[in-house]
Amino acid sequence: MAIIKNSKIREMSDSELSAKLFEFQKELNSERGMVASGGRTSNPGKISELRRSVARVLTIIQERKLGIRAVAPSAAKAAVAKMPPAGGKSPAAQAKPAAKAEQKK
Repeated sequence: MAIIKNSKIREMSDSELSAKLFEFQKELNSERGMVASGGRTSNPGKISELRRSVARVLTIIQERKLGIRAVAPSAAKAAVAKMPPAGGKSPAAQAKPAAKAEQKK
């Protein structure tokens, strides 16, 4: 199993994450079984990498449940594209001068 980056995992849907988690856990269990029965793995670092991949997927699933990082990177880029141009004032920027005038009084 290749190393999977957090950015790739975050782009996946919830059903894809569940499938990927099952795949990682299945492969990890087969590797552990092979070692426990006295066999050798083809790659000694594979078990630790699979453990990390399972942890990455579980962390991202938990983040989505808690709403910590609910916005996907592609959705964030789309939100930035919808922002007004740099010369125009956003509603937040228009409210700041009024708030400063009230503070001076």
